[in-house]
Amino acid sequence: MNTITESIRKELLSLTDAEYLAFQGSLIPGDRDNHMIGVRTPALRALAKDVLKRGDAEEFMKDLPHLYFEENQLHAFIISELKDPAACFEALEVFLPYVNNWATCDQMTPKAFKKTKAELSRRIDKWIASDHVYTKRFGIKMAMSEFLDTDFDPAFLEKVSKVKIDDYYVMMMVAWYFATALAKQYDATIPYIEERRLDPEAHRKTIQKACESFRINNEQKAYLKTLK
Repeated sequence: MNTITESIRKELLSLTDAEYLAFQGSLIPGDRDNHMIGVRTPALRALAKDVLKRGDAEEFMKDLPHLYFEENQLHAFIISELKDPAACFEALEVFLPYVNNWATCDQMTPKAFKKTKAELSRRIDKWIASDHVYTKRFGIKMAMSEFLDTDFDPAFLEKVSKVKIDDYYVMMMVAWYFATALAKQYDATIPYIEERRLDPEAHRKTIQKACESFRINNEQKAYLKTLK
């Protein structure tokens, strides 16, 4: 552990919230007792900005693997704040193999991606082909957040439908992706449900999530229920 990480760890420990730790431990799988501190997300986001401002981010991000869940969260939030796309992609490729839970994966939302959709698309192809659960989940999440709106790319519907389902957290992200796609791009997405082109459990979860969504109308929900 380098001196920067040691200093940051002390800061994190000073932010411990025992009540939040008890709540958080029920949501995140893993060694909760020894590897969670209990720091609320707004405090982590603020610390990430401070670490960047004072020039400590690079040394901290080199010090892998991290010990605490909150250190992984802080790392993810630092990456999310990086403005240079090349630096962001480089940092991601180093960090993704160390991501070991859904929260760190899902809360990492790099702002730099908005500037480089073509490169992001290429990276997503690589990430969703990964054998690492949370790299794959991250790739699907990026396809969902960046390519279902004005930059809609129907090719990702096909690619995500063919993702190898080898873990619960991958299956749930596939379902989340398709439920969101139904909400945003219904006509392009519904054939994947009608033709049952998803893993059976992902198919069921997609319909469940879609029927819980306020963004899908009652007529569409009634039809989706006939496709269970």
